[in-house]
Order: sequence, then structure tokens, then C-alpha cells
Amino acid sequence: MKGPLLARLITLASCLGIGAVTAQVFDPNKGSSSGWDPATVGTNKTTNATFSNPVMTLNVGDPFMTRYSVDGEDWYLFTYSTNSNVTLKRSRYLTDNWDNAESRVVFNPEPTSGEPWSTSLWAPEIHNISGSWYIIFTATSDGDNPPPLLDAMCPINCPAINHRMFVLAGDGPDPWKATFTMKPMLDTYDQFAIDGTYFQFEDNLYHIYSCWEQKYSSWPANLCITRMSDPWTINSTLAERRIISIPNEPWEQVPYGRPIRLATNEGPQQLTNPKTGQNFVIYSAARVNTPFYCLGMLELVGNDPMEYQSWRKHRDGCVFHQNTATGIYGTGHASFTTSPDGSEDYIVYHAQTTANPASDLYRTARIQKFTWNDDGTPKFPLAENGPFSVPAGQQALTQK
Repeated sequence: MKGPLLARLITLASCLGIGAVTAQVFDPNKGSSSGWDPATVGTNKTTNATFSNPVMTLNVGDPFMTRYSVDGEDWYLFTYSTNSNVTLKRSRYLTDNWDNAESRVVFNPEPTSGEPWSTSLWAPEIHNISGSWYIIFTATSDGDNPPPLLDAMCPINCPAINHRMFVLAGDGPDPWKATFTMKPMLDTYDQFAIDGTYFQFEDNLYHIYSCWEQKYSSWPANLCITRMSDPWTINSTLAERRIISIPNEPWEQVPYGRPIRLATNEGPQQLTNPKTGQNFVIYSAARVNTPFYCLGMLELVGNDPMEYQSWRKHRDGCVFHQNTATGIYGTGHASFTTSPDGSEDYIVYHAQTTANPASDLYRTARIQKFTWNDDGTPKFPLAENGPFSVPAGQQALTQK
């Protein structure tokens, strides 16, 4: 059936006007902070009482924020896509200008080495699992320029076909001082895999990532889940892998309502309601280099994350999206953290500054407070520039 299926897809693609598509492209050196007044970025250092978005103007995507404590001090730990390496930043203050934060490169591969992790490094995340630190990220060996005969196997151009998932393991309790070493490649069955994250439920560990249904599908991009025996080992077979979300809603597709090409679910992130224990996966939908990129939501309503029946999709549209009135577009790839005193919840996301982005994406990192609805689901705000009150407990840190 594979041959007829591919033929039908190619015919459908032709009918839909589908042409070539390139992978995510951006140059971190373009659109730098020189276009912003530093006094308007992040915390207002005159009062330390308010902050404004963006909080980081370096051209980055896929921001991931977490917290850790060491030697009696609490730190925010931040990482993001650089394309060429894995960089960590840290700060005592959540909303200060992250352009100026301490920075450390923990993995810097040689791009001409041909190693499968050597180019197009995207969406790193750093997690503390059972007291040890792990960095999970996606990369490829070919700069998203696969050999023509491999690209030809896909019914639609598939520049990211060789992207796979990788894990770096830290050797100590302090992620800022740890040495990170490469573990074996995460098993995604020799298929496209990007934006992988860890999902923890009832003492079990899972890998959720953006996947294709088959090796050469090319589109759409779905969300898959597999079991893990440890942070770098998958113990599900391909037959046991489950697709838990497909971009079948019109707002997950670009243009609106067109299936297959550019229909996207990616950037999954676990979010747990601290009071009710409800578990959600907040993911990015639509196409990353358009203003329509937004956040969708799955809720775990069953007792087995490996069964798609256990997941319920919020189908009433994006739960967080562009705000044309404030000039904020392409809001996506979020992570979540808390205020310094732990009493408030914050979303960290990237956004574009134009409704007509260039092929070289320019995205800034942004932070906003969110709350919870009565039914236990997250209540995200409109995407705004501020100013906002600084997170609870942050101003007190500046007075110590």
C-alpha cells in the first residue's frame, strides 16, 4: 500500500498547491539587541518594581526555563535554540534582561564532523530527574540539507528528515558546574524527531516529541509518546509508540483549515496544576515562521499516558496566540516556571515582532504571569508587552 499511498499524497499535494518548504531557519546574529533600548528590556532597574517584554532580545527560539538551588541560593536556569550549540544562562531574577545574564556553553559540536548531533541544534531543555541533570535536544548532521535522493523519498520536501533526539548527562548536582557528556541517541526508530521533552506521571518517565506517522511522511507533524526506562533509554517498540495528537483542527494548520503541509503539533511541554494535580501538555501549533504559531493544549484524563484515549484535546482554538493590537506574533514553544517565592506561575515563550516575518526568523523571549480556571485548566493571558509587576518575591531579593 505504500506506493499507492505516496502517489495519492503527491496528487493531493499538487491539488493543494504544495511546493517546496524549507526547515526552520534563523541567524542568531541578526536582529540583535542593538534595535532595543536596554532600559525597556526586562526589569525596570530604577524601581525594580515592574518589567516589560521582551526579557531577552538576542535572536533565539524555544525558550526553556527551570529553577534550582545550590549553596543556599536560588537560581533560574535558562536555555534556548542557538542552532550551533547548547548554551545555559542563569540569574537570581526571573525578569531581568537575560541578554546580560551569566552564560555558559556546555556542548559545542564541530559542525563539519558529520556527527548526527553536529548541526541545527534546536529546542534544548534541562531537567533534574531523580537528582541528576539531563539536557535533551534535537539536531541533525546535514544542516537540514539532506541528499536529493533522500529528500525525494518524501511526497513533500522534507529538509528535517534526519533530525533526531539526543541527551547530555551532567556529572554533579550543580548544573552550572557540571560536565555534560553525550548518552546514546534516543531511539525514535530512525524517524524524524524534534522538540522532545520528558513527561513524568506516577513515577514513570515518558518521551513526548514531534513525529511523523511514517519515515517519509514529511507532513503533518504530530505528537508521539514512548516509555522510558531512564532519561536516555526508550523501552517502547515502534508498534507500541502512540500518536496522541494530530493537527486536525483548522487553527493547527497553515493556511487555516488546509491539511497536511505545514499542519503542525510540536514543542510539547508538561504543565501540572499544583493544587489539583491535573496534567497537561501545552504544545505549539500551526507553522513556526508565521504569525499564526500558537499554543494548543492536551489534558491527561486517563490513567495511562501511552493510550491516546487517555488524552483530551482542547478543540476550541489556541489557548495562547498572537495579539495584533500589541504587535506580538507567532507566540509559541512555551515553558513554565514560578515566581521566586513560589506563589505565582509564569509562562516563558518566544514571539515575533512582525506579521510578515522574513525567512530568517527573529524571535525574542518573553515572560507573563498566568493563573488557573475553576476547572483546573490553565488560564493564559493575552500576549502583552507590559509593564507588569515583577514576580512575587523578586523585589525583596534586590534589597538583600
